Amino acid sequence: MSTTTPGTRLRDLLARDGAVLPVLGTPSARYAKIMDQFGTQAAFVGTSVTFGNYTGLPDSGVASAPECVAIGGHVARAVSYPVILDGDTGHGGQGAVRRLVADAIREGLAGLRLDDQPLEGKRRTQDAGIEVASLAAAVERYQWAVQARDEIDPSFVIMAQCYARDAVNGGMDELLTRLAAYENDAGVDWVQFEAPHDVAEIRQARGCVRGTFSAMKGRLPQALSLSEHAELGLNAAWYTFLPSRVLMAACADFMADFGQRGIDAWTDFEHAHAQTVAGDGAWL
Repeated sequence: MSTTTPGTRLRDLLARDGAVLPVLGTPSARYAKIMDQFGTQAAFVGTSVTFGNYTGLPDSGVASAPECVAIGGHVARAVSYPVILDGDTGHGGQGAVRRLVADAIREGLAGLRLDDQPLEGKRRTQDAGIEVASLAAAVERYQWAVQARDEIDPSFVIMAQCYARDAVNGGMDELLTRLAAYENDAGVDWVQFEAPHDVAEIRQARGCVRGTFSAMKGRLPQALSLSEHAELGLNAAWYTFLPSRVLMAACADFMADFGQRGIDAWTDFEHAHAQTVAGDGAWL
């Protein structure tokens, strides 16, 4: 068993010269184990991708911190790759943020992503009407997390997700100001641009950040390839949507076929995927 911490493994993956780290979402601990069998390097337990799969609830701040930490811990202990937890807005003030960091470290997670939306106004990514907390409040939130990290496990990764680009009280200039402030004033390890409109905006944002930086798909027409990420100087590819969407599409296709052909749909599927179906127990 490795003696390095999950945070150290994540930092090492992000620091590789010229390499882009693909970060995938984990629909559940079982699927996370299947992903492990096929070389997944790092993953994210999200309140939309993972919590939503368990509960069917939207990613609008309804997930509690203990629920997220518990699910994240199940995933982290099931796999060999480092796992990042979605901390939403921190679930409260200083005490809540500090406890969230401590609990995530205890559960074996490698990092924590925190948003800069206001605590009471959390909305789903890409929803209309998103606001960002004041710059001072957001920086303070990240500082609380960084302080807790430094006291408990300095290798643990604190990630800042910036929603300012499309926020009703934000814009591109506000985004650039915040990315630099989160890195320099708050001391986070990694900043992420939530909603780029084009690659020119990603280039501009990359110029404001010295350290680890990534961008979500946002309003780009399609997700960037790993080589495109590398060309833009990004350290990670935020592909967290992939496994869950593939599973939902496969399930929808199968259920439509089952509705028309009954058990023959399963018989044909089983024959086509005999090795995978037979090996299911290996991932339990």
